[in-house]
Amino acid sequence: MARKTEVYTWRVSSALKASLEEVARSEQRTVARLLDEIVADHVRLAGTRGGSEAERQRRLHERAARFAGLIAGNQPRGAERSRELVRSRLRRGARARQ
Repeated sequence: MARKTEVYTWRVSSALKASLEEVARSEQRTVARLLDEIVADHVRLAGTRGGSEAERQRRLHERAARFAGLIAGNQPRGAERSRELVRSRLRRGARARQ
């Protein structure tokens, strides 16, 4: 395991803290070790679900390319609204695939 040099701090409820301490005690490990394993597992799973950052960017660009040139009309502020329109269409497409 790599040497730990960074510190990350966050607040939790009293109930969650007590639960973490109870689990750590029952598994005979420190809370720090338990949290380290939980976070590492989550990061590992998140990486396998979505692929690499390059792959996520490729998919995003592919989806956005389908809408290139499709926003047209006689709207005086259409160019200013283009970001909003593209994001709206991307969200609709994402919901349709779910």
